[in-house]
Amino acid sequence: MNLLVTGGAGFIGSEFVKQVVKEKNLDIYVIDSLTYAGKMKNIELLMNRIRFERLDIRDDIAINKLFSKYKFDLIVNFAAESHVDRSISNPKIFLETNIIGTQVLLEAAIKYNSSRFLQISTDEVYGSLISGIANEDSVINPSSAYSASKASAEHFVGVANQTFGLNTGIVRCSNNYGPRQFPEKLIPFFISKIVKHEKVPLYGNGDNIREWLHVSDCVNGIIKVLFDGQPNEIYNISSSSPYSNLEVATLLLQFFQLKSDQIEFVEDRKGHDFRYAIDSSKILRELDWKPTITFNDGLKSTVKWYLDNLWALNQFSAVNEGD
Repeated sequence: MNLLVTGGAGFIGSEFVKQVVKEKNLDIYVIDSLTYAGKMKNIELLMNRIRFERLDIRDDIAINKLFSKYKFDLIVNFAAESHVDRSISNPKIFLETNIIGTQVLLEAAIKYNSSRFLQISTDEVYGSLISGIANEDSVINPSSAYSASKASAEHFVGVANQTFGLNTGIVRCSNNYGPRQFPEKLIPFFISKIVKHEKVPLYGNGDNIREWLHVSDCVNGIIKVLFDGQPNEIYNISSSSPYSNLEVATLLLQFFQLKSDQIEFVEDRKGHDFRYAIDSSKILRELDWKPTITFNDGLKSTVKWYLDNLWALNQFSAVNEGD
């Protein structure tokens, strides 16, 4: 079987390629446009097991030529603009990549009779929750250009299924962390500040809550959904381990034996969602998936990886908190 992984040189995509190469006997094709967040270094040790092309999913002609040549059976779409701050300053690229790019892939999958298309989405489509948790049937309520573009892409995936009969799936993942994450995101961003002996900037009062899921656990769930999930279903994938941004910053400072006076509270981000919380009981019940890495252990190993790979922290110079 031929598997296409889009965005496979990015953070979550490269972890998926790493795991699927080990677990499955497939011909694996990876495409990535290698924007700032996609790095060949993320997959360099896998190049003897995969085929790679630098390609933008918005390029309709190139995508169709690729599908015509390889007749992909399975497609997993990680390719996306994903940083909320960037979606505030430049929403257009989120519409182009996350919506139009997804539709280009869907049309090619339909045209060349792919057997399954899995869309990687986000818990942010549910919007901010004051209380309770969202399951796969909850109303979606995106509140940023990023989450709105991901929610829109989900609808196009639904259209491809309902109108054209494409076997589709959607996973909505909570906040991922771990090695190789671009340092605009919260955890590596904080680590970069600490390593540079700078203050750790927190939006608002730091009370915003996220569920943190190690990328290897997340990808294990994605693989289960791809191969064993029910057709045309949505699966939440989360850790059920909520932490405020202040708690995350405090934990990281403790690893470096620093105190909370290294935290600097800064002006809050526009439209900053307060809390995400999703119910993963469906994937546990149907696919026997559950996270295996505790946040404390995962955070320690993540810190160690960045200290051993300081080049990864020097990719990005930021002035505000990532998310």
